[in-house]
Amino acid sequence: MSPGLLLSRWPRALGASGPPRRRCWARPLDTLSSVGSWRGRCTKSPAHWSQVVSEAEKIVGYPTSFMSLRCLLSDELSNIAMQVRKLVGTRHPLLTTARGLVHDSRHNLQLRGLVVLLISKAAGPSSMDDSCHNYDMVSGIYSCQRSLAEITELIHTALLVHRGIVNLTELQSSDGPLKDMQFGNKIAILSGDFLLANACNGLALLQNTKVAELIASALMDLVHGVYQEKPTSAKENYITDDIGISTWKEQTFLSHGALLAKSCQAAMELAKHDAEVQDMAFQYGKHMAMSHKINSDLQPFIKEKSSDSITFNLNSAPVVLHQEFLGRDLWIKQIREAHEKGRLNYAKLCETIKAGKGVTSAIDLCRYHGNKALEALESFPPSEARSALENIVFAVTRFS
Repeated sequence: MSPGLLLSRWPRALGASGPPRRRCWARPLDTLSSVGSWRGRCTKSPAHWSQVVSEAEKIVGYPTSFMSLRCLLSDELSNIAMQVRKLVGTRHPLLTTARGLVHDSRHNLQLRGLVVLLISKAAGPSSMDDSCHNYDMVSGIYSCQRSLAEITELIHTALLVHRGIVNLTELQSSDGPLKDMQFGNKIAILSGDFLLANACNGLALLQNTKVAELIASALMDLVHGVYQEKPTSAKENYITDDIGISTWKEQTFLSHGALLAKSCQAAMELAKHDAEVQDMAFQYGKHMAMSHKINSDLQPFIKEKSSDSITFNLNSAPVVLHQEFLGRDLWIKQIREAHEKGRLNYAKLCETIKAGKGVTSAIDLCRYHGNKALEALESFPPSEARSALENIVFAVTRFS
């Protein structure tokens, strides 16, 4: 099947996450001394998330939305794309994931690869080691760093696909026929495994033991973090544990921050940068990913109009903070009061949470991690790439 035919079919078929010493080029951090102290600088950034991503992609050379195109156009996934059409009309989450991969411009599922490319260009080649100067470089980025960005995207996409596996024991009649849901699970498992296999193959071709160890540990963190995550079910036995915001941050780093943080560090290792630069890249990836996740968690609570069909994770950042301020007993009471006819009224519970301190505290936490990400960027020389990384932070910490 030709690439043009496959790309034209996909949208129709699918229903169209004590700091070290500063280097000599760093600027003072006086503008980052407190949470929210840089909010005024947000006005310099592009107004919309899609604009931030579009401008950043121009800096690294090409759209990262096509970064994994070689893999997606393989015969194996061409066949899978055709098979996924059988799920149209059902509510299998694999459809939602696939739609997002094709045309999700707001949340941009290729964000991780883009950040890896940007931070690679922001750091540039190492001045202390000439051994990598023979590598191919395009738009200020080594070919091995571009391969790493693709590997990062493949791993993240594989995780998204695997997380779309449905628990068949909790199916409802509106979800679709049982045999279709079973088929969707098989496709999700096989396609996710295929993406992981390609990522592992690409990782081996980099021929860098430290990078392989970093990405392997990130994959281990991902699995650990997802395993620790609680189901989104509203049943009371799933929400009685008070994990607290500290535990939430630890779990969220594993499931949403480790891959980006360690990929940024690995990109510095490929360019032979020293441990200090690697750590600053790690810190940017970690805090940017945390800020991005909190922003995503906040979306149901900051929309001007809440619909009756609104849903949200009962272990998202605003909810965890709300529960921490309120206390476990009162939180369970609010959950019970929000139940109507055996189902949880998310719209009613959302208004209850918005009336507390959880949402404003989550916004402050998002901006705190944004500040930490900007602080890490101060260790890199001024450049277009660094400005793009700053704009990404501004975009995910802007709520007005």
